[in-house]
Amino acid sequence: MFAVLYMVATFAGRLTLIEGTTLSLVWPAAGVSMLWFLAQRRVRPRWPDVAAFAASTVAANMWTGASFGLALCFLVANLVQVGAFLLLYGRLSPDSWEAEGLGELVRVRQLWRLLLSAAGATFCGAAAVSAGIWLIGSPVSWLTAAVWIARNIVSIVLIGGAGLRLAAVFRTYPVRPGPGSVWSAARDTLRRTPRWRKAEYTALVLASATAYIVAFGLRHGLPLAFPLLVVTVWAGVRFDTTFVVLHDLLVGATAILFTLYGQGPFATIGSPPVRAFIAQAFVAMVAVVGLALALGRDERDALLHRLAAAEESASEQAGLLATIVDAMHDGLVVIGSGGRLLMRNHAAAGLLDDLGPPAARPGTTGAGVDVEHFGLFHPDGTPMREEELPYRHALAGQEVRAMDLLVRNRVMPEGRMFSVSATCLPTAVGAGAGAGAGSEGEGEAAVVVVFHDVTAERRDRDELAAFAGVVAHDLRNPLSAVDGWIDVLDETVVAVPGGAPGTAVESIARIRHASSRMRNLINDLLTHSTARAAALSPVPVDLGEAVREVVATRSGDDAAADREGRPEPRFHIGDLPRVQADPVLLRQLLDNLIGNATKYVPQGAVPDITVTAEPAEQGWVRVEVADRGIGIPPGQHEAVFDNFHRAHHAGGYTGTGLGLAICKSIVERHGGSIGVRDNPGGGTRFHFTLPAAL
Repeated sequence: MFAVLYMVATFAGRLTLIEGTTLSLVWPAAGVSMLWFLAQRRVRPRWPDVAAFAASTVAANMWTGASFGLALCFLVANLVQVGAFLLLYGRLSPDSWEAEGLGELVRVRQLWRLLLSAAGATFCGAAAVSAGIWLIGSPVSWLTAAVWIARNIVSIVLIGGAGLRLAAVFRTYPVRPGPGSVWSAARDTLRRTPRWRKAEYTALVLASATAYIVAFGLRHGLPLAFPLLVVTVWAGVRFDTTFVVLHDLLVGATAILFTLYGQGPFATIGSPPVRAFIAQAFVAMVAVVGLALALGRDERDALLHRLAAAEESASEQAGLLATIVDAMHDGLVVIGSGGRLLMRNHAAAGLLDDLGPPAARPGTTGAGVDVEHFGLFHPDGTPMREEELPYRHALAGQEVRAMDLLVRNRVMPEGRMFSVSATCLPTAVGAGAGAGAGSEGEGEAAVVVVFHDVTAERRDRDELAAFAGVVAHDLRNPLSAVDGWIDVLDETVVAVPGGAPGTAVESIARIRHASSRMRNLINDLLTHSTARAAALSPVPVDLGEAVREVVATRSGDDAAADREGRPEPRFHIGDLPRVQADPVLLRQLLDNLIGNATKYVPQGAVPDITVTAEPAEQGWVRVEVADRGIGIPPGQHEAVFDNFHRAHHAGGYTGTGLGLAICKSIVERHGGSIGVRDNPGGGTRFHFTLPAAL
């Protein structure tokens, strides 16, 4: 099909030879050849298309009177032009090159890249044809080359643009008759088009015909060509882009035909090459102006459509978010860096509205949260200073999680305990009237604070801790009595003349061992209860100092064990930072992990423990305790943190299975996480995160 179209276009172009030259006034074959090879750009091999192209070019030129040498010259120039265009277009407009079918022409930048590719390709073709004409002995002029460039650029932009737009239509609506075809779609579009819109289309067609007939058909000697751009602008601003490119093609062909037959303002130019160049320049301007306006309008409409859709989606998301926030049982407030409440949900409003706004006090700026008005205290009843408030910590870069805060004021005279979490927003919020920070028009940092009432939970926790203490005390007393009677029994058995029976000594040892296990279990249960339920009092703690204290204690214990034949452990302590943690629970955490590292080693091996730390995410520290012990069996790296889970039942390793569960409770109460992995070369690497010191 393309070969036939190209043959017809070549023949039509050869019919418009310019007087005194071997060049045609118009060359539609340039646009057809571009569409031909764009459509076949993914087809391999290409030689059948090249052969058909060559045969069509030579045949059409010789058929219209060109010599064989001139026909070969035109063939080489057109091949160079097509190759250069494909190379440039593929590089300059990859989005269109990679699109389906012929490509796409939907953006202004694609028009400019099409125009630039056409200009570069026609320059190459003009150079080739000029060289060929010179080789066969015909005269060559720069004006001839300019005409070649102008006519081929116009052909590629107009015919190529029309082809790209129509191909997109035919790709959506097939040409075949029936439902869903392009004809059916055209009828539906025409039926849906309002009458005033149809009238505007009709008015444009009539105005274009009248204007071009007046400008080119009547002999008045007036330079009325370029004012004809008014109808092109009208079309580009108001009508569909595919219609615009067809309109440009039609009015451009009208201007060329009138000029070809000696009519219109360009026909008065004496030099045929100059006349042809000016006519092509006019058509090029019509094509570029019309397409640029239409494509620019399409891009603007698409952008406005996306903007409207984005605004609608954002509005829906904002409404959904507001509904969710207001439906929360937890209180939520957003506090600016100056202490101003920027937003609150219904749950927070129910607590804050009863108190009313704080009264301005003499000597204050009104910035910040009024601690005295809201009645904010530490859990132990100590008044809280403003710089200790959770939102202040969050503004300093520290994420606050589950911080207990006592509220006691005229609305809640009995006092209620709240668990508060605070996170600094990643972006500043707009500083409207009354903003506490930043100048007008700038933004201020803000913090999201979420809180809920945990008074009942804390009361239950305190009662549980007290109960655990009583139970532990009541269980330890009988054990102390058992231990005492075991000592008496042991002394009595030892004093038996002739020595005690072996079964008696063994039974006493078993009783003593069982009593020791029971005591360890009671201690671990009490520690586990404390780790889960005791009040958390995080303060800045020197992690290195805490590790060294635990190591010193362990070294003393292991020195005694060394005298019994067990080797003393080796410790490697890195540069450890300060962390925000409860000192008692932190020591328990380190003691459990380091104790396990010294205990779970092969018989006779020297325990080797390394403690290091590094920054984790913002405001957090990652601590690692590595050893060269017996490791953890495969598949149990998560289960070891469960209550009463023991990874090593055999081998003489004692324990209750609560140590790592206690570690997990301590770390999670500080808002961190804990895990374990194998240590390359043997052993394990326990790692956990804690908040960095404020």
